[in-house]
Amino acid sequence: MAHFAKIENNIVTAVIAVSNDNAPTESAGQAFIASLGIEGEWKQTSYNTEYVYDYVLDDSEPPQVISRTFVGSAHRLGGTPFRGKYAGVGDIYDAVNDVFVAPAIEEQPNETV
Repeated sequence: MAHFAKIENNIVTAVIAVSNDNAPTESAGQAFIASLGIEGEWKQTSYNTEYVYDYVLDDSEPPQVISRTFVGSAHRLGGTPFRGKYAGVGDIYDAVNDVFVAPAIEEQPNETV
């Protein structure tokens, strides 16, 4: 299953699933969405791409998180990460870097907890 995020003013406003048969490539998926009469800018996103953090834990039992540092993105199944993370409604599309990022109200990848 392929997933596509609708982008409006660089904000993800919807995410839909499209059969791989109808979206063997991003452009084919975009054309299929348009053929359904669904307008807008659509970018493919990967359900299996996620942020990866390095956690520092204290010595308590159970351990508590002291801080976390953004390491990068990874593909859950060992493939190549795609566009930073899986796009969710409210996420930001960074067109310069061609990635999806969490909104400012959530913790950003480079922050320490």
